[in-house]
Amino acid sequence: MKYSLLVILLVAVVAGLLVTSRYLPHSTKISGFIEADEVRVGSRVGGRVSDVLVVEGQPVSRGQILLRLQPYDLQQRLAEANSLLAARAAVSAKLKAGLRPEEIGQTQARVDRLTATLAKLVAGPRNEEVAAARSRLTLSTAQLDRAKRSHERIQGLSSRDSSSVSREELDRALEDFQVAEATQHVREEELQLLEHGTRDEEKSEAQSQLDEALQALHMAKNGYRIEEIAEAEAHVAAVQATIEALQIQIKELEIVSEVDGVVEALELRPGDLVAPNAPALSLLDTSRIWVRAYLPEDRLNVRLGDRFAVTVDSFPNREFVGTVTYVSNQAEFTPRNVQTPDERSGQVFRIKVEVQDQTHELRPGMAADVWLDHNLPPK
Repeated sequence: MKYSLLVILLVAVVAGLLVTSRYLPHSTKISGFIEADEVRVGSRVGGRVSDVLVVEGQPVSRGQILLRLQPYDLQQRLAEANSLLAARAAVSAKLKAGLRPEEIGQTQARVDRLTATLAKLVAGPRNEEVAAARSRLTLSTAQLDRAKRSHERIQGLSSRDSSSVSREELDRALEDFQVAEATQHVREEELQLLEHGTRDEEKSEAQSQLDEALQALHMAKNGYRIEEIAEAEAHVAAVQATIEALQIQIKELEIVSEVDGVVEALELRPGDLVAPNAPALSLLDTSRIWVRAYLPEDRLNVRLGDRFAVTVDSFPNREFVGTVTYVSNQAEFTPRNVQTPDERSGQVFRIKVEVQDQTHELRPGMAADVWLDHNLPPK
């Protein structure tokens, strides 16, 4: 009898516990793990690894050099581009400065010379030159008459008495006569040229040469064309762009950390090849860590910005402050078409609770608890 009463009492207690368990509050904490952003760093140019300056698990700071790649011909190409830039810049400066005063003066002197030549041709010979030509013609005519008379006299003597005049004297007299006759003909043509003046063709030629020289002088004074200067400046800008691109490529030979964190994965050694625009190693950004946890459906009163106490097993006597930064809009782990209240309460929603850790004691991968009943006041 006593045994039966004991069994009945035990069954009653168990039944009571089962009934009341439905009305007891759920756990006030949710568990998860601490996580951090993973940053994959690499080079946009790629190449062969020259130096590996870090190891896995090593803390690194922003801007710290992690890897170096071999430069190959980038330095030589940069030096060549700098030399080309100097040449292009010199051409641009020359065009902007224009011609030197000495060059303009030389062009001006040519204009003056051609102007004087054209004026001389237009004015024609002077009266004094014509008079001098007439005088030379008169003189040559007189010399011709004298040579003619001398030749006729010697020729007459030779015909009467061949022994009185030598053959040499006869030839000399004939030669003097012919020279005088040719000279007199030349003087006549010279006088005619002076009397007729300069030909129109010579004046036109001189005028064309003068016009050409004037245009050259205007060009020298006005400087080079705007289009030529713009073209030279464009060449300078193109070389500068090439230099900047090479400098960026050379800078990309050093792979640096973009965050304060820890080297997560590194499998490179000197001599290995790194592909362009491909991750070379991964870092964990420890400057911002959070707890990934799953919130039961009956605790969806949690809102963005809520602050809760966070504890970890590594520091059981310490509490950290966590702020909710993300609550998933979609349930996980259970089907969406559940119908019963018990099944609906089994649904969970992923949340992220960002943890404030000024001393950097927390590490990704640590187990952590978020205490939902320790709702801290907002900042």
